[in-house]
Amino acid sequence: MTIINGLAWKPRWVTHLGCIEGCLKYLKRKITTGWLYGGTGHAFILNIAKDLCPSGPTAWRTSMLHELAPNLGYIIDGVFALKKNPAFPREQEKAWEHVKVSIDNDIPCYGWELEIPEFYVINGYNDIGYFYSGPGHDEGTGPRPWSDVGNSQIGILEIYSIHSTETANPVKAIKESFERVLYHASNPSDLIFPNYRSGLAGYDWWIEAIENGSALSMGHSYNAAVWSECRKYAVEFLKEAKRYVESDVKKLLDEARTSYEISAYNLEHIHKTYTFTPKLEQVLLGIDDRTHHTVQLLRSARNAEKNGLAILKSLVDILH
Repeated sequence: MTIINGLAWKPRWVTHLGCIEGCLKYLKRKITTGWLYGGTGHAFILNIAKDLCPSGPTAWRTSMLHELAPNLGYIIDGVFALKKNPAFPREQEKAWEHVKVSIDNDIPCYGWELEIPEFYVINGYNDIGYFYSGPGHDEGTGPRPWSDVGNSQIGILEIYSIHSTETANPVKAIKESFERVLYHASNPSDLIFPNYRSGLAGYDWWIEAIENGSALSMGHSYNAAVWSECRKYAVEFLKEAKRYVESDVKKLLDEARTSYEISAYNLEHIHKTYTFTPKLEQVLLGIDDRTHHTVQLLRSARNAEKNGLAILKSLVDILH
C-alpha cells in the first residue's frame, strides 16, 4: 500500500473544488477559498435541472475549471472517459496507471464517484485499487477496485492529478473568470445539457418548480446548499479582487459585490429553511407555508444576479 500522508479533501458543498483545495493545500500552494471559487468562475455560475434534481450542480461540462486553473497556480491532468465507449476498460487502466505514477511521485489526485456521485481526493493505492477521502470519509477509506470506478449508472470516469505552476497576473485571472461566467450563463450547448438551464434561465426554472410544487425535496435542498456556498465565495472573490485593480475598477467591483451579497443572503436563507441531509427522501416538495417566501427570495436573488452579470460584463470590457 502506498499512501500520501496529509492529503485529504476540504469539506465543501462543491466537492470538485473541495478536492482541488485539499490537493493545493498538500502542495503548499497559498490560495484563499474565495480566490479558488471565483478564479475558476464556479462562485458565479448556476446550473438547474427542470425538476431540481440534485444532479444540477455537477451535471454540466466543467472544462472551464480546468482551463482557468493555470491562472490560479495549478494544472489539472488526467483521464476523462465514458462507459459507453468500447475502449472504456482501456481508459480505466490508463487512469489507474496515471494515479499510481502520480502517487509514487508525491503528486495529489482526485476523481469522480469513488463512492457517491461526488468528487474524492485520491491519496493512495494498493494492488486492488484507490484509497480516497471525500464525502462521508473525511479521514479516508479504501480500497475501491480501480476497475469499478466509472462503471456506475452515470458511467463517467474522471481521474485527475494536480500540479503546481506559476500563477498568472491577477487581473488576467479576474477578467478570464468573468468571461467564462458570462458564457456559462448564456446556456451554451457545449457546456449545458438539454434538460438543464444556467444563469437567469436556471433561476426561472428553479422559481417555477417551487411555485408549482414539482421540485424534488432532496434536490432543492442540495441546490440551495451548493449555490449559497458559491455566492458566499463570490462576495469574497470580489473583495479580494480589489487589491489588484485601479480605482475606477474598484467601484465596479463594489457594485458587483453588492449584487452578489443580496444573492448570497437570499440563497443562504433558503438553505437554512430547507436543511439538506443525505437521508432526505427524493419526493415532490409540494406547496406549503414556505413556498411563497421561497419564491420571493429566489426572485430577489435572480434580480440581483441580473444586475451582477451586467456589471461583470462591464468589468470584462474595462479590464486589460
